[in-house]
Amino acid sequence: MFGYYLSLALRSIRGTPILSGLMIAAIAVGVGTAMTTLTLNHMMSQNPLDEKDDVLYAVQLDSWDPNEAYNSSDNGNHIPWQLTYKDAEALLRSDIPTHQVAMHRWGFTVNLDNSDLRPFTANTRVTTRDFFTLFDVPFLYGGTWSADADQSPVQQVVLSKETNDKLFDGENSVGKTINLNGEPFTVIGVLKHWNPVPKVQDLNNGAFNDSEELYIPFGLHRSFEIYSWGNTNGWKNDDSEGYEGFLQSENVWIQYWVQLDTAKQVQQYRDFLTGYIRQQKEQGRFERPLKFALSHPSEWLVLNEALRDDNRVLGWLSLAFLLVCVVNAVALLLAKFLRKAPEAGVRRALGASRNAVFTQHLIESACIGIAGGLIGILLALVGLQSVKRLAMGYIDRLAYMDWQMVLAAVGLAIAASLLAGAYPAWRISRTNPSIYLKTQ
Repeated sequence: MFGYYLSLALRSIRGTPILSGLMIAAIAVGVGTAMTTLTLNHMMSQNPLDEKDDVLYAVQLDSWDPNEAYNSSDNGNHIPWQLTYKDAEALLRSDIPTHQVAMHRWGFTVNLDNSDLRPFTANTRVTTRDFFTLFDVPFLYGGTWSADADQSPVQQVVLSKETNDKLFDGENSVGKTINLNGEPFTVIGVLKHWNPVPKVQDLNNGAFNDSEELYIPFGLHRSFEIYSWGNTNGWKNDDSEGYEGFLQSENVWIQYWVQLDTAKQVQQYRDFLTGYIRQQKEQGRFERPLKFALSHPSEWLVLNEALRDDNRVLGWLSLAFLLVCVVNAVALLLAKFLRKAPEAGVRRALGASRNAVFTQHLIESACIGIAGGLIGILLALVGLQSVKRLAMGYIDRLAYMDWQMVLAAVGLAIAASLLAGAYPAWRISRTNPSIYLKTQ
């Protein structure tokens, strides 16, 4: 029976090409507009660490000014997003987490001896060795540095795949030397392509920026007097002068993550943080009420507003535009179906039930929806390309449709067409056959 209804629907669409074309266009424009915005929102709100969401935590400590809460006028939990250097050093001594990472962004000038390649500036992540394990960063060649390099200056570097391609044409470069700010560094590892979107591990420095090109050990800070290329906020300086004074100040600039695999570990780490803050209070620090936070990656994305409110409003507006298109489709379908009322009346007189007439016309609406959805996908792709051009490369990694969004587009089109066709199909199924039999 479904095949028979489908053939009737296709015959009806072919019989009224202008009306059917207008309905398909209405659905396609609505779906194309909605999917352009929804695709961007979908890509922005992804959690690249979803598989480890239950065991990873971003760490925050409230070491801020006792007279005014951190970020008191904006959203958030009013705890600094980052830690001071001395707090990060202290937390690294804990053996409770399975893995823990202290890190921030920096930059080096890179060049090779005896090479025609011009020196270039590379974004660098200064981090501890657990970074690669905690965030599941895959290696193409080699591996990470030893634990000693997190505390002492060891001039080793891990390259991203793109940097290795640029410097060594993609060859295994482990054991080779590159110059960073004129100092020799030994390559100990090369990553596979790794560029999560959004960059949940560091939302402070552009949630949709590319991952870093180089990775160096945390223990190099004092040797190179490394500051942060990201946000550095502070409220109190240390009495010490120079770089050591900066390290001992209340400036927050270190991002900190831990992996806690069990509930027991979580409780132990909470107790550890509570004890650490109380110890610091006795030394005259952490003058605000005792407060810290452990946030899963999914919570961290919400807390940092990776998907901003204006994007959500734009998503709702696009759905409202789709609703306007559906209303127009209702009017067109009503006109189309009512023109076929005599035919439906004859079918009813010959024994077709109201449900059969209703189902037949609803299938015709679904066919229009599928056609509109397919064209809507093409319009959404055009829309995403236009957004790419307007953004001038800023959101290239966001403006594309994955299979989830393609299926969502077809589903949205069918749902919209069924919604549009429900009332006209119900009206035609209520046709009184006697009226049309008298006119035949």
